[in-house]
Amino acid sequence: MENLLSWFPLDLALIAENFDRFLYGVGVTLGLTFLSLALGGAMAVPLAVVRASRHRVLNPVVWVYTYVFRGTPLLVQTYLLYYGAGQFEFVRNSWLWNPVLSQAWWCALIAFTLNTGAYTTELLRGAIADTPKGEVEAAIATGMSKRDRLSRIVLPSAFRRAIPAYSNEVIFMLHGSVVASTITLQDILGVGRWLNGRYYLAYEGLITAAVLYFIIVFAITRVFRWLERRYLRHLNRRREPIARNIAPPMGVK
Repeated sequence: MENLLSWFPLDLALIAENFDRFLYGVGVTLGLTFLSLALGGAMAVPLAVVRASRHRVLNPVVWVYTYVFRGTPLLVQTYLLYYGAGQFEFVRNSWLWNPVLSQAWWCALIAFTLNTGAYTTELLRGAIADTPKGEVEAAIATGMSKRDRLSRIVLPSAFRRAIPAYSNEVIFMLHGSVVASTITLQDILGVGRWLNGRYYLAYEGLITAAVLYFIIVFAITRVFRWLERRYLRHLNRRREPIARNIAPPMGVK
């Protein structure tokens, strides 16, 4: 076994020795990613409703927000918040400086939340706008108010149809979380870079980080595949009778 390990290109013993640090990095990565997704998702729902309803006053404001955060890189947004906010004296003297804006973790969380909130807003806006007219007309025929139609028909339908696209946003946000390693946070990539720098290595830290990201993405895709089977099952059932009713060509039994 020792002879086999000696020929292996990676120092597995060194990786195992420092694997507790990688587990800490996994916790930081997952915490930042899913907390920002939850906060950004909660923020995106009312903003998407505003965008879909084309409110005369609020719609332009939300459009500017989504355009700015979708049009600039996440790295730039994080740097502006972490390095740029402290350049203003009124920010340093505010009550937000010591508990929030002076801490790298909070700056990363705010930047990630605003970024994913912008993308999720436009994703949900498209899903709301594509709600089948028949569903809305049926709700109107039953006497539902506009608020009831939104909460009971439009939003649930939009959430279900947005599941496949939102899975990509979750994965993109996970990949984008590597930005945290550039502002002193020890996420998965940050631990990998630390390992390479401490022991003058080229591959061990980065390959270990890549494998951990691969495992997390695999788990995310499986969860969303289950969600699609559960909540989009009615779409598959709708196609089956059509396929069965197609008559075979002449001469084919």
